[in-house]
Amino acid sequence: MVRLLQIMALSWVVTFLAGCEAPEEDKPIWEQVKIGDLLPIHSGKGPSEGSLKTIDFDLYVFELPAENIGVLTEIWQMLYVQPFRFDDYDAFAANSFSVGFGQIQMWDEIGGLLDAGGTKMMPTVSLLLADGQSSDVTIRSLYGEQPVFYISSGGSMKGATIGPGKLALRIKAEKIPGLRGVCNVRVHPVFSPPITSSIPQLAARAKAGELPFVSAGFRLKMSPGDFFLLGPEEYVGDQISLGSLFFSKPEGSLFFIKIKSESSPSSVRPERKPAIRVFLLVCTSIDV
Repeated sequence: MVRLLQIMALSWVVTFLAGCEAPEEDKPIWEQVKIGDLLPIHSGKGPSEGSLKTIDFDLYVFELPAENIGVLTEIWQMLYVQPFRFDDYDAFAANSFSVGFGQIQMWDEIGGLLDAGGTKMMPTVSLLLADGQSSDVTIRSLYGEQPVFYISSGGSMKGATIGPGKLALRIKAEKIPGLRGVCNVRVHPVFSPPITSSIPQLAARAKAGELPFVSAGFRLKMSPGDFFLLGPEEYVGDQISLGSLFFSKPEGSLFFIKIKSESSPSSVRPERKPAIRVFLLVCTSIDV
């Protein structure tokens, strides 16, 4: 069974060498991410001697044209909401967040829908978390101050000034005592100011400047082969609401649009379009 890290590292190298040129033959999204073939050999079998005692995930980032957001509506209908425990579901939805749970056997159909919507895959992030450890995955870097408005727990609108720093997805994993091959996963967005000093007191002061958006948080149990897809309920391009900052890219991304014609049935043209991001977190192994 082929390991995920090897395949995705190779894909990254090929993409890097290709630069911005359109590939001669684009591979569909579901062929780029064969989750079912990429689980480690020891997944769910407990820690092996000499192996790292970690809970491992891969975070795939996709971008698709905002005009094709309807594709996500079809995908949400295929995925499950029951596994999630939300800090405040009404606030989660009001912030324009959507999430769905799936398993490896569902990926080909979901990947096919993403591909039909003109989706492209961005570099993958691999997370190796010790039991109880959290990690922040940067979603957007902020280079100056700016306002952000969000729905807090209880339904009230709140505003804050954030930046410079990063808007990130904080992911925490914990082993469930007495259950092999299952972990608790806690996820929520967070703003973190830059830590520019190694002096503990100054670093602690920067840490105190964090703004966790717990009203958009959730938790669930995951085993190797489980995944969740996190994305927007709708496209909002204002760049001052939490959902817009997290998912929207109104400045646009470059997509290769397929052109159908009798003379050149497989040609493509580059076109910049407003985009949205979606995030696919896959549990690949639990060895703790």
